[in-house]
Amino acid sequence: MTADLAKLLDKEYEDKTLPEIVKAPVSALAGVSDGDAKLLKEAFRINTVGDLGRNKYFRTAVALTDLADSTK
Repeated sequence: MTADLAKLLDKEYEDKTLPEIVKAPVSALAGVSDGDAKLLKEAFRINTVGDLGRNKYFRTAVALTDLADSTK
């Protein structure tokens, strides 16, 4: 795991492999609380980091933002 990824994860997940991180609860991401994770689950049925990364609404928002940023 690189130091850059470690900054994005809670301490207990810093040494995990990418497949383990993708299967980890959303709260494994630095700055995402258990309460946040609960709300994501209730609103979008997101349980894991992978669910979040594959969510069509979040992917659409990222794509639109990237397109908008590329036209600046």
